[in-house]
Amino acid sequence: MSRFEEMLTFVRVIEAGGVTGAAGRLNLAKSAVSRRLSDLEQRLGVQLVARTTRRMTPTETGRAYYERCVRILADLDEADQAVSSAEADLSGTLRVAAPLSFGVRHLSPALVAFLTEHPRIAVDLDLNDRAVNLVEDGFDLAVRIGRLSDSSLIARRLAVVRRVIVASPAYWDREGRPTRPADLVGHQTMSYAHASDSETWAFLRAEGAGGAVGRPATRLRANNGDILAAMAEAGLGVAVLPTFLVNDAVLAGRLECVLPEVPLPPMDAWVLYPPTRHLSHRVRTFIDFMAARFGDPPYWDDCLGR
Repeated sequence: MSRFEEMLTFVRVIEAGGVTGAAGRLNLAKSAVSRRLSDLEQRLGVQLVARTTRRMTPTETGRAYYERCVRILADLDEADQAVSSAEADLSGTLRVAAPLSFGVRHLSPALVAFLTEHPRIAVDLDLNDRAVNLVEDGFDLAVRIGRLSDSSLIARRLAVVRRVIVASPAYWDREGRPTRPADLVGHQTMSYAHASDSETWAFLRAEGAGGAVGRPATRLRANNGDILAAMAEAGLGVAVLPTFLVNDAVLAGRLECVLPEVPLPPMDAWVLYPPTRHLSHRVRTFIDFMAARFGDPPYWDDCLGR
């Protein structure tokens, strides 16, 4: 058994969280994966993974060895690409995670263009608003919206994500258009479940004596921005939403922005990837492609009239 095969098997076990997932990715029998892992630990004389009935996780030694293996495998991949046609004709599979609404509305058409340009590339796309673990779940990169928590991942900003205060024109006609932020307190609102109300309506604190005027009543809370935008279009209330969700609806007149002078902090769109010494050429090319496509200001800010 070559060291390369042992390292690759170990990396896939850690990424998949167990033998079964690794076997599927390697197209091997589970017994073969288990044997490779055992042979590796025996050769090194250390325990690399802690085994439970549900999952395998790296020991402290195993985590350090995993990070070295990832860098070595990336170097080998880079070396292969440097002397093959892969530089001119990208190939292989990209595993990408992204938020649902952003993925459907913006990453999907970007992928169409990218895959058309690179016909030998395959993409495994996971759309979910949860923050995936890139290393343990085996993703090459993830797109995330908002402020980033501290992590060992490398981050590159793709675009600014601006937010606006919107409701349907019929709603504003019925309930009255606010002339200052404090006027929103009496309105019905829709809130994103992954953000606190205090964070969403933080701009109201500057309006009142003592730094607060209260918060609007929340009529609907959902963990998906498209639902909130649809409810706002239906006239059920006010929402603070990113322009990448509501640009088309505002331009078409189905939603109307108010208080454009209110400074709502931007959230930003980021691409994250593990801190390997070298990105594979296909990952680096895809990241550059997305950054160029979205730009700053991004095309979804047309509704701001800039």
